[in-house]
Amino acid sequence: MLKHLLGGDHDLALYNRRYSDIVICFIVAYGLGFLVAGRVVDRIGVKKGYALSIAVWALASISHAFARSTVGFGIARFALGLGESGNFPAALKATADWFPAEERALATGIFNSGTSAGSLIAPLFIPWVALRYGWQAVFLTTGSLGLMWLVGWLLFPYNRLEPRYGSGVAAPSASLPAAPASFKSLIGSRGTWNFALSKGLTDPIWWFYLFWLPKFFNERFHVNMSQLGVPLIIVYIGATAGSIAGGWLAGFYIRRGHSVRGGRRFAMLVCALGAAPVILVAFVHPLWQAIALLCLASAAHQGWSSNLLSTPSDIFPSSSVGTVVGIGGAVGGACSALFTSLVGILWTNHALLIFYAAGTAYLITLFAFQWRAPAPR
Repeated sequence: MLKHLLGGDHDLALYNRRYSDIVICFIVAYGLGFLVAGRVVDRIGVKKGYALSIAVWALASISHAFARSTVGFGIARFALGLGESGNFPAALKATADWFPAEERALATGIFNSGTSAGSLIAPLFIPWVALRYGWQAVFLTTGSLGLMWLVGWLLFPYNRLEPRYGSGVAAPSASLPAAPASFKSLIGSRGTWNFALSKGLTDPIWWFYLFWLPKFFNERFHVNMSQLGVPLIIVYIGATAGSIAGGWLAGFYIRRGHSVRGGRRFAMLVCALGAAPVILVAFVHPLWQAIALLCLASAAHQGWSSNLLSTPSDIFPSSSVGTVVGIGGAVGGACSALFTSLVGILWTNHALLIFYAAGTAYLITLFAFQWRAPAPR
């Protein structure tokens, strides 16, 4: 049904372009939503801001079931992107409030691993629901789960709980002003743009893995929907492990007497080197070799993200973290939309260029924007 609506029954190139357009709708909304969501979370707090985000996301997910055209799916995906954009500003602001610098990357890695865990469950759950009950049931189910999570979040006593720090460890925001810095001052900060441009060069790679790996396995290795589960599960197990391991590695390095910036850079360098071998995936023939390379690449990306997402709370006060993350997310979304558009054009005949970009983006970003980034406050 979905492939028919996108024109895939007649023209593969047309299907790739229309699929790319729908993905872009989500990514553009996700990026634009970041600008608003980050500021809203800083203004009204994590509790209310995240609840609003969950509600929009759940209703948008349900709306997919009523789409009957490419335009309809594009609108639904746009709404979904707006809802999802509040997740990371809220989570990272909470992390900045609750954890000292040496623990933030690990905490970020643990909650960030949830994105990979969701991608791990989806290949088992989504095809089963779609094949048994139809594709509309998939969106009704995921949206309903979102509404259940909203109820759980509203019942969680976030505002009545106090952070607990170990002996001799001060709360990271104890001496900081409560009011967030002005948007103008943050948009002009070098630290903001180091973070934002780092997101802009590496976020597109994760979206590429998330949205295009099923097509890659299908077209290169003839893996159909009922067989996609195992390859994707292995890849996202790697991503989940990498998210936690990358955060742990930075904290381990910092606890050995190195600076916070040194710990972040060391972990990001390890992850950047781990992402590079994915360039070879366009040349391998056995399926298991492709899975292994993509598993390593997804683990490297998530380990990288755990540390990159921790850098705003290293440099800025908690009261401004949501806004900085929002600016970075907007830049990441814009670059991801551009990259996804290029993937739709290049996929059929020039997939090697896409994987080359995926393998080199992290090293380029590290030395261009992170190696000499501002020191933590």
